[in-house]
Amino acid sequence: MLFVVPSVYYLLIVTDARKGISLNIAVWVVSGLLALSFLAAGGSKAFPSKPVLEARFFWARAIGIPATRSIGVAELVGALGLILPTATGILPILAPIAAACLLVIMVGAVVTHAREREWGPAGLNVALVALLAFVAIARFSGV
Repeated sequence: MLFVVPSVYYLLIVTDARKGISLNIAVWVVSGLLALSFLAAGGSKAFPSKPVLEARFFWARAIGIPATRSIGVAELVGALGLILPTATGILPILAPIAAACLLVIMVGAVVTHAREREWGPAGLNVALVALLAFVAIARFSGV
């Protein structure tokens, strides 16, 4: 993660017109993939019944079903926020804010999985944090 942010910063600062277009395409592709991921993850937390949530997520019982559903709704809204503001041109500043908010949720997921020594899910969440940081930095800088 530490090397990702300076690399993204370098890409954003040192670009010519062609690289800017390529970076824009990369941001759209990453944003789209993240949005699909968070739509699936949010839907799996927001809509299932209580027994299904408790069976699927070990932490659901500890934090409570309403909190689990809230995380799911936040992921669904964040997924829409990654795409719709920039695609429609209506308040495009909301796209990097959505990425930053999802990043905060994913940092919490990393901590939760690391406490339980679930290194596979923790590693996946670290990768999501890096991708969300890329999108947030790129969108905040106007890409």
